Amino acid sequence: MPMLETSIKNEVETPPISYSELGREETPFQIIVKRFMKHRLAVAGSIIMLFIILIAIFAPVIAPKEPFQVYDEFSAPPSSQHWLGTDQVGRDIFTRLIYASRVSMMVGLGAVLIYSIIGTIVGAVSGYFGGWVDIVLMRLTDVFMSFPSLMLILVVVSILGPNLLNIIWILGLLGWPSVARLVRGSVLSLKHVDYVKSGVVLGLSTPRILFQHILPNAIAPILVQATFGIAAAIIVEASLSFLGMGVQPPTASWGNMLTDAQSLTVLTSQPWLWVPPGMLIVLVVLAINFIGDGLRDALDPKTLK
Repeated sequence: MPMLETSIKNEVETPPISYSELGREETPFQIIVKRFMKHRLAVAGSIIMLFIILIAIFAPVIAPKEPFQVYDEFSAPPSSQHWLGTDQVGRDIFTRLIYASRVSMMVGLGAVLIYSIIGTIVGAVSGYFGGWVDIVLMRLTDVFMSFPSLMLILVVVSILGPNLLNIIWILGLLGWPSVARLVRGSVLSLKHVDYVKSGVVLGLSTPRILFQHILPNAIAPILVQATFGIAAAIIVEASLSFLGMGVQPPTASWGNMLTDAQSLTVLTSQPWLWVPPGMLIVLVVLAINFIGDGLRDALDPKTLK
């Protein structure tokens, strides 16, 4: 009995452990950041992309010369006056590379923003309502996915005209089917969870349930898909510009700077005309893909802390 009384007395007199003693629990955002920082290639890719974005924003300040200014040195090799040489017209290549980063960033971010919004809305409506709505929207998605994308883009660009704004809109309006399918699958699995059923019982409106309770929990795959989509859009823009159907001179883009590389003489004896833009395309696409890999691992609910 004395031992029992002592044990009860100790339990009563022991003060509760404060939250500060236990340590503050990590928020979901902190866990995601912690996971992402463990992915070294993703961190390196983020640093590279931040550097490229800052260069694109502050291009007029960073560029040593004017992008359209023509000098009397044609296809000149790198020198103290022109760090990466000049092109066949006499324009400074280093300056044009800096300004061309603006085009690639605008195409990548603009096109992905447009088709992510369209694909998210189509996929969410299709997955939530089901029935004939799902059938119609998914068959429309199948129709868009059945066309060869590059061929369709070339046809539309040739009709509307090759310029930066048209390319952004074309890529944005043709790229949504993959996002729609991804969002539809996420919504199909989420609409049967308890908190969604509770919202229906409480009489919440369909847009509120869909956009405030379902889509926020399906944002992870959308972010990953958008990240890889930026890289794909940059490659498509470079391909169109290389073929003469993208951004038109004298506006600089990494793709139309590679156009001169079609000549065997340029490929063999003037590498400063095509190596810098080619390396930048490879570097940026790799960096974005590394970021996508890091986000996929960080946002995976099955990944351990």
